Amino acid sequence: MSDTAKKNIYLRLVAYAAPYKWRIALSMVASLLVGGSDALIAYLVKPFIDEMIVAGNMQLAKLVPLLVVGLAATKGAARFIQMYYIRYAGQGAIQDIRNQLYGHLVRLSMPFFVRHSSGTVMSRVLNDVNLMQSVLSDVLVTLLRESTSMIALVAYAFYADWKMALMAFVVIPASAGPAAAIGRKIKTFSRRGQSAMGEVTKSLEQTLSGIKVIKAFGTEREEEEQFRRENAGFFRLICKTFRYDAASSPIIEVLTSIGVATVLWYGLYRVGSGDMTKGELFSILAAILLMYSPLKRLTRVNNVFQQALGAAERVFEMLDHEPEVVDAPDAIEMPLCRGEVRFEQVTFAYEDEPVLRDFSLVAPPGQVIALVGPSGAGKSTVISLLNRFYDPQQGRVLIDGYDIRKVTQESLHRNLSLVDQETFLFHRSIRDNIRYGRPEATDDEVVEAARKACADEFIRQLPNGYDTQIGDRGVRLSGGQRQRICIARAILRNAPILLLDEATSALDTESESLVQQALVNLMQGRTTFVIAHRLSTVMHADRILVLDQGRVVEAGSHQELLGRDGLYRRLYDMQFKDGEA
Repeated sequence: MSDTAKKNIYLRLVAYAAPYKWRIALSMVASLLVGGSDALIAYLVKPFIDEMIVAGNMQLAKLVPLLVVGLAATKGAARFIQMYYIRYAGQGAIQDIRNQLYGHLVRLSMPFFVRHSSGTVMSRVLNDVNLMQSVLSDVLVTLLRESTSMIALVAYAFYADWKMALMAFVVIPASAGPAAAIGRKIKTFSRRGQSAMGEVTKSLEQTLSGIKVIKAFGTEREEEEQFRRENAGFFRLICKTFRYDAASSPIIEVLTSIGVATVLWYGLYRVGSGDMTKGELFSILAAILLMYSPLKRLTRVNNVFQQALGAAERVFEMLDHEPEVVDAPDAIEMPLCRGEVRFEQVTFAYEDEPVLRDFSLVAPPGQVIALVGPSGAGKSTVISLLNRFYDPQQGRVLIDGYDIRKVTQESLHRNLSLVDQETFLFHRSIRDNIRYGRPEATDDEVVEAARKACADEFIRQLPNGYDTQIGDRGVRLSGGQRQRICIARAILRNAPILLLDEATSALDTESESLVQQALVNLMQGRTTFVIAHRLSTVMHADRILVLDQGRVVEAGSHQELLGRDGLYRRLYDMQFKDGEA
């Protein structure tokens, strides 16, 4: 990393601490007291040795207990103020970073989540931010305390005897080179270790999400081996970090021993020649020994800081990722629409191969448009583009004449209600899940939506009714029950445009019949797009579009398409012959 890039990261970290500057300032004042206490201890060694030990002044000895307690109380109080307020500031800054990161994350476009696994993203939000916490709390505490202590002790040592202090001080710049080299290695391996931790988190997240599949296929041992491999990769990298971290203290110990030995040899020579008293020698020696302790701790702090710097790079990398789909600078609020939808010569590709090619359709307000065709024909892509999860490479999508790229995404989604083929429910109560699209809805409106979705009966049979907590992703409910709650959520949303992507795929025959009738009632006066593989669910659509390889190959009513002997007829015959068999 270049020096400029490092400086930018430092400045960004400092910017997060700026709102807590007064607490940091108070902590710095307390740090001065801590550092001053250490320097005072070194200073008092001289009269203690010369006046009490050598001269035998017992009157001074009576003051020693009071002095010891007083110094300890002052230093203890200063340490408390320093540590509490700097950690408060550090934790506050970390909270701000995590909040900003989460807020930025949920605003990123769908392509980002396609390219990055949820485990990797979770690792950055949790593990990387936690590592950054050490910089803005523990590292700041140690940095302030040890820096002020070392400065105070160095100042006293030079004041007492600059020649001896200079001999000891040479060690400090001499240790800077090895410390910096070790820090760079730690940062490199720490960043790679955090990436490896992302893989571990991804493996864990996939296991928890797919535990039913793992159990069904009996692949526990294979998944365990996969997790062990990912964990071993992380272990190897983190051990390299430990190796360099462990090497830093012995190196500093050796260098400081040279400084102490030089000072001691020169000091004893001067005491022997009468140029210095024993008290002066021990006073300076105490200052130098006390000075090296902060130096060693600061070296360890640098190691921790380098680890956090690697984590900060990854966090800021995510924060700097710009959403692909954004509101135009002059985007307008789209009012509640009538529901006319147009696709005008839309071409779209996720990668290189187009999924939709020159796709056009017109859906008048209140019509039910069904999209059918083989898997991969582009049906769900139409829904994604209408939701503006992606923008087309060519062409445009309009609602009531508004190009959806020129309206705010918030106003666009107020006009849409989606029931996806992936039934997702939050680990909250059933009531909260149904109310998710309209938080202000009353309890009666929630119940009415559930009734229309044929969900009210089974909900009331649950232990806590609508207040039942349904577990992560709704694992306590059957697939059909989850889908009916998702339909109730869409019904309560009451948007002019309804999007049903395989909305009845998980329902049994009886529930499907009831929900189909509820959806027929719901569709009245609403523009509805229905995607379904089971053609029995789209027979009554006003218009059926048959897609194949991203193009509309047929369009018409159910009866019209049956009479053309095309792809729709072949799909129909395959399904109903299978049903008869």
